Amino acid sequence: MFETGFHSVIKRAVVIGNGFAGAENQCIGLLRALGLSSRYSLYRVIRPRGAINEWLHWLPVSVHNKVDNVIGKIYGDSRFIQAKKVMPVLGENCGNNAGLLDVFEADANQIAKMARDTFDRDGPLLVVASGRDTISVASSIRQLAPENVFVVQIQHPRLNLNRFDLVITPRHDYYPLTPEAQEQIPWFLRSWITPREPPDSNVVLTVGALHQADSAALRIAASFWHEELAPLPKPLLVVNIGGPTRNCQYGEDLAKQLTEMLRNVLWSCGSLRISFSRRTPEKVSKVLLKEFSTNPKVYIWDGRGPNPHMGHLAWADAFVITADSVSMLSEACSTGKPVYVIGAERCMWKFADFQKSLHARGVVRPFTGKEDISETWSYPPLNDSADAASRVMEAVAKRGWITRV
Repeated sequence: MFETGFHSVIKRAVVIGNGFAGAENQCIGLLRALGLSSRYSLYRVIRPRGAINEWLHWLPVSVHNKVDNVIGKIYGDSRFIQAKKVMPVLGENCGNNAGLLDVFEADANQIAKMARDTFDRDGPLLVVASGRDTISVASSIRQLAPENVFVVQIQHPRLNLNRFDLVITPRHDYYPLTPEAQEQIPWFLRSWITPREPPDSNVVLTVGALHQADSAALRIAASFWHEELAPLPKPLLVVNIGGPTRNCQYGEDLAKQLTEMLRNVLWSCGSLRISFSRRTPEKVSKVLLKEFSTNPKVYIWDGRGPNPHMGHLAWADAFVITADSVSMLSEACSTGKPVYVIGAERCMWKFADFQKSLHARGVVRPFTGKEDISETWSYPPLNDSADAASRVMEAVAKRGWITRV
């Protein structure tokens, strides 16, 4: 620290989020791996929501906001629009206590000015962004304060990667255009969906998504959920159900298939706990609720009270996860515990390639309903967040800076 100088130490960060947990958790997961999880501020790109705005998400966020302003002037507070509001969220921020985290509306000019004005006092600013709506803000901050910030964009921005100091994206963003893939992707979208060029030197490729479920977080979760989960009969099988996407479609048919398979392996489980995500359709959850809601071996989280997800990661002996969620699979595969996947054959495009890569690494197996959950198997856990953090530290060092120690 003394050799590089006090002002060359990155000891603060800004997260540029888009309001979606899957994207923002990746940013915070990277900061955890860098030791900055209590030293960041959260800014959010605000896109109008509700009513007609749900049909305008294809627009760039800046254009969408202008359209929203025009509609607002014409119609006022009507059924056509919904007011924008930045809500506080739970998290850690600038201290050791967890609580409400203030969320600010992302403004590139303001953040860049703050980085310049406070550089002599607080040193460089690490900016971490994730999601399509954050691209223009993050790249503008770097353009406005290039000597004061280090900008990391998570998820592939598709164009002009040199606008960022570092881009962190899953390896399947560069999946080969096999004959099967070419049948699934219209020709005019191929170069956008799958970059043809090999990754640049400022691109870090991961297997899956970054996340917050590191060993320290799981130890805390294990302690927090000890009273509820430790006494459960073993082995504990946790089932995480996401929801259909454009690239991984399913409905009641998969839910019925999963129900039958779980019924077949229940004899080998001490306990079974099922969680649905916000994306889970009611028609899917109803199938499992009808079958298992009265079974004494089975607990189904109803969405009320604290989310047991981190506790499940800490205490489960094995997982069954629907193939649609890269995040849930990435988290489970970082535990080193058996992970079974259902619905992988329904995935298309790069998401099918992601499933194949997990199988090739031996970190997941297809769920067949013939398993003995008491039989365990192991693999080298995914460690994407730590690996990406190492690459960030290497890139920062080339600037003559170091991350907070």
